[in-house]
Amino acid sequence: MKNTNNPNLKRVIVDFKKLTPEILAIVVAKYPDGYDDRDIISFRNTKNELVEAVEIITEDTKYLIKISARLVKVMEDYDEDDYEDYEDDDPEAVQDPFDE
Repeated sequence: MKNTNNPNLKRVIVDFKKLTPEILAIVVAKYPDGYDDRDIISFRNTKNELVEAVEIITEDTKYLIKISARLVKVMEDYDEDDYEDYEDDDPEAVQDPFDE
């Protein structure tokens, strides 16, 4: 288990627009059946807006993935084969599920 209190972890807030295949895969692996209220972290951003996110911790980074309808939909529809032609860190790979 990773140390969630490691002060040396880089901290990153990730909006859906910046979601990469690598981060999406980690989110789906951690929450294979979706997340529920006890998994959600709420905080206020610099504009004093309430933000809800789920936490993902890797070896060197603590990610807060902002919750949105788009995140829920791509998690529900996730298939790692959809991303095999993309680099793991390509934020263009994860497409908006509501764009037609």
